[in-house]
Amino acid sequence: MRTQTRRCMDTRDLARKIRIHSVKMVNWGGSSHIGSVLSMADILAVLYGNILNFDPSNPELPDRDRVILSKGHAGAGVYAVLAECGFFPIEWLKQHCQNGSVLSGHVSSKGVPGVELSTGSLGHGLSVGVGLALAAKMRKKEYRIYVLLGDGECNEGSVWEAVMFAAHHHLNNLIVIVDRNHLQSIHSTEQTLNMEPLKEKWRVFGWRSIPVDGHDHAELSSVLSQRGSNPMCVIAATTKGKGVSFMENQVDWHYRTPTGDLFQQAIRELEISGDA
Repeated sequence: MRTQTRRCMDTRDLARKIRIHSVKMVNWGGSSHIGSVLSMADILAVLYGNILNFDPSNPELPDRDRVILSKGHAGAGVYAVLAECGFFPIEWLKQHCQNGSVLSGHVSSKGVPGVELSTGSLGHGLSVGVGLALAAKMRKKEYRIYVLLGDGECNEGSVWEAVMFAAHHHLNNLIVIVDRNHLQSIHSTEQTLNMEPLKEKWRVFGWRSIPVDGHDHAELSSVLSQRGSNPMCVIAATTKGKGVSFMENQVDWHYRTPTGDLFQQAIRELEISGDA
């Protein structure tokens, strides 16, 4: 029996804080990808607030669950949730994406407690997650591996090689969450490279494939708590830019930096929202 550690906090409040921190971080560092962060904030909040086994005072806890953000460009969200959960001081967030900071724009494990893998080159995170899950099985460990993929990232052939491998080895300790916001880079996912029927593709590759509302905390908690005999893919329907009215479903906020009046408006909307 592995050691169980504390949960972080109320997930709705945590999601709101992730969003506020991330908008500020992207503004301070002059970086981008805020739309991608906002779409997955609820997923991160549920994972760290209600699902994962972890101990911020011992980031290398052998029995900890592992989280890999394969869509590494959304790293600001991971830094925000780790800071809120006590892995490092919240003050660190002010140095995001600035010279000399350990908090690079794409998520980095170098010098950052709680980050399992540096990512950014899309399509690599799941392969590493598969390796970690196989190692855990071979060592008879009970921890689980969670990999958060972008839906556009599923264009990568390396993703599907890892999917086949995981099903072949019955890696039921592996959970993929696809942030299905339907936007990537400069177009919709359907315009770029249509992936539908996405649910059925994961299923025929040997995975349990479950669609959910990626902003419904109760539904996310219920599904992510499940156990089964095969690896599981949770296809989370999300809204890019969720929580900021002028960013929602707008592809240009994949690259834009919120500044001036737009930055102030974004913070106001997130601060007054009880359901950000």
